[in-house]
Amino acid sequence: MGWGLGYAVATPTLISIVQSCQEQGPDWTPSFFTADEGQAIRHLVDLILPKTDTPSASELQIHIFLDTYANEVMEKKDQDFMKMSMGKFLDKALADSGKNSVGKLQPEDLEPALSSALKQTKEDETRMFESIMSYQQAVEEGQAATLDDNTSQFAFANSLRSATIWGYKTSEYIGEEVLAYLPVPGEYIGCGDLNELTGGKAWSI
Repeated sequence: MGWGLGYAVATPTLISIVQSCQEQGPDWTPSFFTADEGQAIRHLVDLILPKTDTPSASELQIHIFLDTYANEVMEKKDQDFMKMSMGKFLDKALADSGKNSVGKLQPEDLEPALSSALKQTKEDETRMFESIMSYQQAVEEGQAATLDDNTSQFAFANSLRSATIWGYKTSEYIGEEVLAYLPVPGEYIGCGDLNELTGGKAWSI
C-alpha cells in the first residue's frame, strides 16, 4: 500500500539508499517531491520521531531517504497513489491552518492533521484498508476509481509513519549505536535472556 515499505525486505539496495542519504548536506533538493513538499515531509518525520535521547528522524536524513526511495524504487502506480494521498493530506492541513501555501506549513500546522489521520478505531482502519485495496485494484484494471478524503489522508499518514520508522531503524547510527549490534555473529543462543545478552536492546540485524 502506498510506499509499500512496511512489507519490504531490507535488501542491500535499500540499505545502500539509507546510508547514501547520510551524505546529503543542508542544501538538499528533493528528486521526487517539490521543494515545499520536501519541507513538509521533513517536518512530518520529526513529528513521528522527534529528537529525544536519540536523534530526530530528519537528523538521520530520513526525509531524504523517503524522497530517494519514492523516486528510484517505487513503481509508477505507487508514486501516483502516494502523490494523490499526500495532496489530500496537505490540503487538509492548509484548510485547518488557514494558510494558502504548503511551503508555509509548520510542524504546529501539520501535527493536528497527522494526529487526526492516524486516530482511527480498528474497525475504521479495517474499512479503510479494504477501500484502499479496492481503489488500487480498480486503478490497475484501468477502471475509474475514487477514494474519499479521510481514507486518502489515513493512507498517506499510515504509510509515512511505517516508512519513517523503517528507515530510521535501518540507518547506520541506530543500527550500530542504539540497537544491539554484533558485526561478526558468534555462538547461537536459542533461549537467552535479552537483558543478559544485550542489556534489553533489540538486535540490529
